[in-house]
Amino acid sequence: MNSLTPQLDHLRMTLNLRDMVLSTLTDADLAYKLPGANPSLGELFRELGETQHIYAEGFRTFKQDFAYRHPDPTIAGSTARLGEWFKALDADMTAAITGLSEDDIQSKTIVRPHWEASVTVMYHTYRECFLIFGAKLICYLRAMGKPIPDQVLWWMG
Repeated sequence: MNSLTPQLDHLRMTLNLRDMVLSTLTDADLAYKLPGANPSLGELFRELGETQHIYAEGFRTFKQDFAYRHPDPTIAGSTARLGEWFKALDADMTAAITGLSEDDIQSKTIVRPHWEASVTVMYHTYRECFLIFGAKLICYLRAMGKPIPDQVLWWMG
């Protein structure tokens, strides 16, 4: 066990909000786009998954390459496929974090294209990426007239 392992429960509770909302959506909902140059709702979910993959790789390699894209962009049109992918990504993130030694956490940095930071800072940055996704998600749900689960509102407003 390392010093980030106890925080995984909190991360799981945060990620459960994604799954809670995804379970209320249909494949047709994923095609919804806000006006302007915005991605579809499904593409927003796909981008979140790509980001999660990038962060998990960063915890393993201590480098982040933001070029990764899911090999099948049509995943953005299926709630079932997104849900399965997120389960795999969550397991991968857990493995990446629990695979870190305490020395890794205390002494290594993760290098990104324009800056680098400690493993702990990157862990919190990843969680913040998710919260930013959540704020965007709420905008989509409101625009679509979809109900927003109370837990999502309590965490993300």
